[in-house]
Amino acid sequence: MEENANKLENKNIGKLLMELSLPAIAAMLVQALYNFVDTIYIARGVGTLGIAGVSVAFPIQMIIMAFGGMIGIGGGTLISRSLGAKDVGRAEKALGNIFSTIFVLSISLTILGTIFLDPILIFFGATPDILPYSEDYMSVILFGAIFFSIAMAGHNVMRAEGNAKYAMISMIIPGILNIILDPIFIFGLNMEVKGAAVATVLSQFVGVVYIGYYFFSGKSSLKFHLKNFILDWHIMSETLAVGSSAFARQVAGSLLAIVLNNLLGTYGTSLHIAIYGVINRLLMFFFMPMFGIAQGFLPIAGYNFGAKRFDRVKEVLKKATIAAIIWSTVSFVLVQLFPSFLLSIFSTDPSLINEGIPALRIDGMFIWVVGFQVVGSALFQAIGRAGPALLLSMSRQILIFIPLVFVMSHFFGLMGIWYTFPISDVLSALITLFFVSREINILNSLQKKQIQINDKQNEVEESYESERKHEYQSQEK
Repeated sequence: MEENANKLENKNIGKLLMELSLPAIAAMLVQALYNFVDTIYIARGVGTLGIAGVSVAFPIQMIIMAFGGMIGIGGGTLISRSLGAKDVGRAEKALGNIFSTIFVLSISLTILGTIFLDPILIFFGATPDILPYSEDYMSVILFGAIFFSIAMAGHNVMRAEGNAKYAMISMIIPGILNIILDPIFIFGLNMEVKGAAVATVLSQFVGVVYIGYYFFSGKSSLKFHLKNFILDWHIMSETLAVGSSAFARQVAGSLLAIVLNNLLGTYGTSLHIAIYGVINRLLMFFFMPMFGIAQGFLPIAGYNFGAKRFDRVKEVLKKATIAAIIWSTVSFVLVQLFPSFLLSIFSTDPSLINEGIPALRIDGMFIWVVGFQVVGSALFQAIGRAGPALLLSMSRQILIFIPLVFVMSHFFGLMGIWYTFPISDVLSALITLFFVSREINILNSLQKKQIQINDKQNEVEESYESERKHEYQSQEK
């Protein structure tokens, strides 16, 4: 624990950010690669309707994972700040509360989701020809809800401790295993879409086994105590408040999918729902490194904010923002130059590729500003400012995109839906810029006050040492 604490508070920020971000990026790219491969296998083994069916079901799966992310990120930032303030007891209390909450939530989601599966899928945009594929996929995924949730919470806690390497392994294991199992269940056992879901659940189970090994083999600096599984209102209220921004981001994506699937069904066809599904997976792959940078940023900013090292908070914000903007710019270039190639990775359907090219180019027109928005939102999660974190997480998809897409689709039809993406990217980045600029001014003020406090403390210590030296000299005389 002392080694991690010393690293988070004293190591060079650039090297530390790289040390914590690269494993997170690697892990998230493997996860994104799994989504890539999963979609490719379904496209080749089932067809365009299979892609559409999973595209409708996927947002529900993301909501399940969002609960785990909410508890994991909210509790993780609390753990980072508690360790920064040298309050290990509070950090371990948060750890116990995280996992007891995850268990209750995931079991509840499985029961409710199974009972109301068909109405939920129809609400999410499943048309009669898509519904059977969505049912096959989600009926299996729901029984793996507890594994998804534990995995999301577990690797966030690992990163909160500064153990990014173990967090990476906990994500890579199920990702690689999923890629191996997919063709076995989809083609070998002829289970089609249901086979993809079985492969996913089994892979997540193995990932959870590794997380259990991490916590119970002494790899973690935190310990489980039975008393800490009893829910503490103060711990959970802070966890939920801070984690709500991560939850809002995930759920916003699912709500956006509901709206888009229904609008695309109205102004387009099942083909356009499949196109959106492919574009969503593509953009997710490009966004993952940005989220990886943000995941590396969180424990550094949270710990140093708790330790009142505001200079390091600002420095890691600057470097994480630069890194995220560089990657988002690279993503923009790739999407604009090679849309046909990127779409053909998923499907050989000429209609999907031809109609998907302009849609992908339009959707990715301003993704070069997304990197800043991701890190800016993460700043408020790291320092425990739930209000701005929640607002920024909701800004792009809930506050801007959903109202705007109804207006744009009404006046411009299908093209209006695609053009809503770049407009929302720009507006949400401007909102983030406003809040981050204001927070930097607050951090500057806090840093000045902390310097004054340190100077006064040094004066007191110097005065004490001087008095003590004088006393010793008097006694010697």
